[in-house]
Amino acid sequence: MQLTFKRAALAGALLALAGAAFAADLPGKGVKVQPLQSSIAEETFQTLLVGRALTSLGYEVQATKEVEYPTAHIAIANGDATFMAVHWDPMHNDFYNSAGGDAKLSRTGHYAGPAAQGYLIDKATADRYNISNIDQLRDPTLAKLFDTDGDGKADLTGCNPGWGCETVIEHQLTAFKLRETVHHVQGSYAALMADTIGRYKRGQPILYYTWTPYWVSGVLRPGKDVVWLKVPFSALPGTQGKVSTKMADGSNYGFAVNTARIVANKAFVAENPAAAKLFEVMQLPVADINAQNQRMRDGQGTAKDIARHTDGWIKWHQATYDAWIAEAMAAARK
Repeated sequence: MQLTFKRAALAGALLALAGAAFAADLPGKGVKVQPLQSSIAEETFQTLLVGRALTSLGYEVQATKEVEYPTAHIAIANGDATFMAVHWDPMHNDFYNSAGGDAKLSRTGHYAGPAAQGYLIDKATADRYNISNIDQLRDPTLAKLFDTDGDGKADLTGCNPGWGCETVIEHQLTAFKLRETVHHVQGSYAALMADTIGRYKRGQPILYYTWTPYWVSGVLRPGKDVVWLKVPFSALPGTQGKVSTKMADGSNYGFAVNTARIVANKAFVAENPAAAKLFEVMQLPVADINAQNQRMRDGQGTAKDIARHTDGWIKWHQATYDAWIAEAMAAARK
């Protein structure tokens, strides 16, 4: 997201004031930071960018550890880790609350978003059979179109166990009375999607869940290759139960629009105003995440590649990056 003129002016002033401070001890000097992320490799870019900014503030950022979302929230709440850059709000609300909520965790700012998610099928099948709502898959004849293992049920490429979307999908299969005709296929999402894309390329019907920002929608393009399926009504699990997923135009795709936030240990944030301000002001455009994820999909997916992408993003957005650091430094001096 671009800085407004007013904010750019403020950032310039803060940078000027920060010059002397950089010569002295940085606010994070001597403080170790432990980042976490899920097993989704495409989260590494977002996580590294936060780590780079913390390093610029003097923090000693440790190598990122991979932990699935429920465990990550608990580890951060207990102080065994410091932050996670991809907390989906509201989809991860139950994980957040179960780990102690606002008493133990902090989630300020809007790091990335808005992020859409939902169910899709290939456009050819949608057009041929006039399928626009997942409710239609209660019809065994239509469901069988997406059967890949011969059991007569539609095979829905879904979420890894432990992901927030897993609980939503499982809840909705029951709420929409799809248990008898739809099978939620789980495992390694990346591997499952590779198989799904392969079936699409062979001209076979496909049914899958995905989210944005992520590379999948750059390969299977909504509106051209695939179409989003609507749902019959809002149905979310746990504390999201009363949340409406209906959009302004009345359409409903089953998932609330999410914002990716940086979730951090509450005590760490209280003791480190520079980091707290950084987590509040960092903003990463969804288009930039999509572009980086696509580069990974195209073969640039090693740790060295992603580090280069991160450093390249900083170089091309140096004024924005410097403004984040300046605001964080100013917060540390108050």
